[in-house]
Amino acid sequence: MPENFDEGCTLRSFRINHNQVEGPLPQSLGNCKDLKLLDVGNNYLNDTFPNWLQNLDRLQVLDLRSNRFYGNVDSSDVTISFTSLRVIDLSGNNFGGFLPTQLFENLHAIREGNEKKDKPEYMTDTLAGEEWNYAFDSYFTTKGLETKFEKLLTIWTAIDFSDNQFRGEIPKALGELHSLVVLNLSHNCLSGPIPSSFGDLLELESLDLSSNKLQGRIPTELKNLGFLEVLNLSHNNLEGPIPQGKQFDTFTNDSYIGNLGLCGLPLSKTCDTEKETADKLDKDDDGGLDWKFSILMGYGCGLVLGLSMGYIVFATGKPWWFIKIFERVRQKIAER
Repeated sequence: MPENFDEGCTLRSFRINHNQVEGPLPQSLGNCKDLKLLDVGNNYLNDTFPNWLQNLDRLQVLDLRSNRFYGNVDSSDVTISFTSLRVIDLSGNNFGGFLPTQLFENLHAIREGNEKKDKPEYMTDTLAGEEWNYAFDSYFTTKGLETKFEKLLTIWTAIDFSDNQFRGEIPKALGELHSLVVLNLSHNCLSGPIPSSFGDLLELESLDLSSNKLQGRIPTELKNLGFLEVLNLSHNNLEGPIPQGKQFDTFTNDSYIGNLGLCGLPLSKTCDTEKETADKLDKDDDGGLDWKFSILMGYGCGLVLGLSMGYIVFATGKPWWFIKIFERVRQKIAER
């Protein structure tokens, strides 16, 4: 790609997807302050993550998928803003390191809740007095399928970081992106639990966390996701019972295969509740035996102590207090 984007560039949409473009992404694109869509997907671009794009505060769609980008996305040296970004697709590259918490915290267009509109609004711009759809015929993977969008709604938001080398835990900050519709973090090396904060993603329709190393239980908070149509948690190290009810009643075995520790519907492996109940009863029985044993020990100790004290008193040869009481009682009986 040539380095020929001059100062004052008025480019609003730049799309060169599905070609054979090589080399790095030219930093001169940062001169195009009005850029709203950047789509360079499905090429042979070889570069680190373009942190310099943060200066494009109008950028709403960023598609870098299926290239040869590499390195970390989060950088302590650069403040990543992307406050207007609604769609970011980094899938199918060689990005690594931890997921970019700072980037997620600055996605204000996704963080803020969607306003209720009387009619649908699309990602459009006004050019030469006419409305122009800058996101027409865009391709994104949603709900497990690559989909062609004739138009993109302003309320359609997506984060796709799949097929990379990201590691570590999933940041809780992702659960604060309340307008997020599609989240795909599959085929990485992520570990740790699924954040319970995901239960706050009330607009979420598709969640794919498959083929990672996630551990722990499936948060019951995910039952709050009333619009969730696609859930894929397969091929992880999850364990425990699968939440029941609401949207979870619509998901099939495919959502959970490859997690040997999971149990409950729709899997054929039932949760061993009978064993848990038996263990609890055994524990209660043990507690009862301990209580009875303690009482018996108390009686035994009391008896031994009483006999010991009695022996000591009579062994002194002067149990006068006992003799006086006994004589007084016998005298009263004789008088009667």
